[in-house]
Amino acid sequence: MRFSSTTKKKINLEHAWKELRNDQKWCELNTCKADGSAKRRKLDEGANSSTSHASDNNTGGADQAATRPLGVKASKGHGKQKTKAEAKSASEFQSMWSIKKEDMAMKERLSKMKLLDSLITKPEVLHEYEEALKKKLISDLLS
Repeated sequence: MRFSSTTKKKINLEHAWKELRNDQKWCELNTCKADGSAKRRKLDEGANSSTSHASDNNTGGADQAATRPLGVKASKGHGKQKTKAEAKSASEFQSMWSIKKEDMAMKERLSKMKLLDSLITKPEVLHEYEEALKKKLISDLLS
């Protein structure tokens, strides 16, 4: 073991190390020390690059290409972007809904006008309910 040989101390949490040693976070720490003393990686070696691999000893040592999950700040920023997109879609929905309401009101007005036109042009004498409907439609359309 590298830790105990370099520090001459025994690992206290060896059971945790056995579980986490193949985790992507810890594999990248061991594999990306190209220049030794640099604290940060170069920009061309991005965290989400396709060259970063995590080896899995449980499946026979096969390398799997995986992307690193978002950090806390990035995920919060990503959530804010979604809310902006949601606000934009909500405003688009509101504008579409107002257009739809105007269209429905116009269609209702046209249907009332057609009904009134048919009642006015009817050649025979109107019944009481037809006469009441005719008066109601006239008052609705003139107001």
